[in-house]
Amino acid sequence: MVKLHREIFLFAVGGVGGLVVDTGIVQMLVGLAGWNPYVARVPSFLIAATFTWWWSRHYTFADRRSDRSAHAEWLHWMGLMSVGAAVNYGVYALLLMNFPVLHRWPAIGAAAGSVVAAFVNFAAARSTLFKNPKASA
Repeated sequence: MVKLHREIFLFAVGGVGGLVVDTGIVQMLVGLAGWNPYVARVPSFLIAATFTWWWSRHYTFADRRSDRSAHAEWLHWMGLMSVGAAVNYGVYALLLMNFPVLHRWPAIGAAAGSVVAAFVNFAAARSTLFKNPKASA
């Protein structure tokens, strides 16, 4: 149980890091580069998801293995996170449609979507990709 709590805590830390990356990029693309807030969310999510994969591989699930090469593991991670991404983007779009002020502040919608999707992402990562403990040396 302690290990699960540790993994949840580290996943949350990595998620906060991913959230900072995601919201920072989406806000910069919209506010400084004039991107459409719906389109800006695509690269911000991809970069943030790559960060969270790296974090999870090295910290959250350091005691587990995926039995895949780093590239294959990243691809599997991105595939799994696509479910969370759909939830994340759905919450984001719903908020932007219902609260037009968020078109100027898309980071708020991105943060809300990320929180909801975090539960989906943790369960998928732990039960599907990083499901096997590393062998003891």
